[in-house]
Amino acid sequence: MFELIVKTIKGTNVANLLCTEQKCTLGKSADCLVNLHGWKVDKEHAIFYATPDGIFVNDNNTKFGTLVNGKKISTFGPLSKSDQIQINAYNVQVINRQKRQSNDFASLKAGDEISSNDKGIETNRAKHQQTGNKSEIAFETKEKNQDSKKELETKNDVEKNLLRQWREIVHQELLKQMDLRRINVNEMSDDELKQLSDKLIKGIVSGLTALPKEIVQSELCKQVLDEAVGLGPLEELLEMEGVSEIMVNASDEIFYEKDGQLFESSVTFTNDKAVLSAIERIVAPLGRRIDESSPAVDARLKDGSRVNAIIPPIALKGPCITIRRFMKERLTAEHLIGFGSISPEMVKFLENVVKFKQNAVISGGTGSGKTTLLNVLSNFIPENERIITVEDAAELKLCQTNLVSLEARPPNQEGKGAVPIRELVKNCLRMRPDRIVVGECRGGEALDMLQAMNTGHDGSLTTAHANNPRDCISRLEIMIMMAGMELPILAIREQIASAVNIVVQQTRFACGTRKVTSICEISGVEGDRVQLGEIFRFKQTDFDEKGKIRGHFEATGIVPEFYELLAKRGIEVDMDIFSSGRVFS
Repeated sequence: MFELIVKTIKGTNVANLLCTEQKCTLGKSADCLVNLHGWKVDKEHAIFYATPDGIFVNDNNTKFGTLVNGKKISTFGPLSKSDQIQINAYNVQVINRQKRQSNDFASLKAGDEISSNDKGIETNRAKHQQTGNKSEIAFETKEKNQDSKKELETKNDVEKNLLRQWREIVHQELLKQMDLRRINVNEMSDDELKQLSDKLIKGIVSGLTALPKEIVQSELCKQVLDEAVGLGPLEELLEMEGVSEIMVNASDEIFYEKDGQLFESSVTFTNDKAVLSAIERIVAPLGRRIDESSPAVDARLKDGSRVNAIIPPIALKGPCITIRRFMKERLTAEHLIGFGSISPEMVKFLENVVKFKQNAVISGGTGSGKTTLLNVLSNFIPENERIITVEDAAELKLCQTNLVSLEARPPNQEGKGAVPIRELVKNCLRMRPDRIVVGECRGGEALDMLQAMNTGHDGSLTTAHANNPRDCISRLEIMIMMAGMELPILAIREQIASAVNIVVQQTRFACGTRKVTSICEISGVEGDRVQLGEIFRFKQTDFDEKGKIRGHFEATGIVPEFYELLAKRGIEVDMDIFSSGRVFS
């Protein structure tokens, strides 16, 4: 077994493959392990083969030859890692994995690696105690630990590449068998296709006589099945508890966020084609498309999780997928309190904001939890009111019965048929809504949303990207200008001050913690400035032993205007929560 690393002369990666057979060929032919291009490359240009003495390379009597360390060769070996093999405009490096692999898998026996290390350390300790050199003992121990770590990483890489290679072999054989049996998958349900594929895959794997012993057959079958009829390695991550984000940077680079921390997945896609297949399975049922003319798409999974996909030529490393995963259980205010994202007193205040028809904007950065909080607040809307939601990709899950959900539509292949959010906001005004909930304002729809808030649709909700409440006001001003209306800035600010009552700031900290850091009331315009009064805020104190942020929620002493009006109307409200300096748990 040996590894071939192929790059262009300019240093661009072409292939990094593990040859599990005795002999592998490089050249133009499709049968070669690595396909090379160029008129100076023959169909079977160079043959690499393993012998007990090492790895050798043989030039296949080609016209332009094969160079090793700058010299033409007919046969050369044994090859070392430092030898530079050149075929036309390609550089090839060979790494002999045979010896290392046997050592690696031998080390899997319980206690072997540890005991051998301990034995070496004790020997060195006895030797150095005689000379009194204790610092050398520590250095040698550290060196052995580093070597063990490197060997373990190398073993993991070898296993990953080996499993990936066999996964591709089984997948290709599955496609061949389906083609030979003339199976029309379009007429089959998802469950029928999955059962048939599972049966065929198990038959293929059980018949593989050359399958290495290191590969677990059940794991290989599962990975091939997930990639053939599901979302590949994403299936396992989507089932994992605590995963909030999944990021596919390339076919062999998958990261996920779990409990606020980033990790790299040990399971990868077989190739770029497998990533594209997963993207197609996500976007096709939604009537959306992704191709070279439209290389980016927003979509959602069946559970409502948000998906963004982008493909070459825009994505240079290969197709990319980003999934914002939602919890299977619908989040409520009690969940947010349990997470420490908000205090019970602040929840009660926001519940009254919604019930008594105050217009609110939830502000925050990417991934801060704006949509989650919007969903929680939307469920405070009374059952006897008609709600219309407008979103780019439907994510909100409201429990009310009198609900209409609208979703924007991208253009078709001819560039026609697009229905942007702004058109939907205008249209929903004709649908007799009591409340309008816009998933996110990104552009000119902000003007239509504010006009709706100002014309009898009190209690409407939306979100916007901003780092703090003051920035949120500025963002709204810019988005209104994007509507193309030549409005003076003072008129825009008066429109904002008249329409929006409350700004809720949601923040995601570096440790992964999400909190409502500020709740402000907009009280009007003074001079040329919109007046903001902070009612509640989160005050950071320090960090715990795990690096998580610590602090408390407190009141600033400002009493919102609508609470005073409620008290005058005789509605019972708790005014004590606004006492200056009051700290909430």
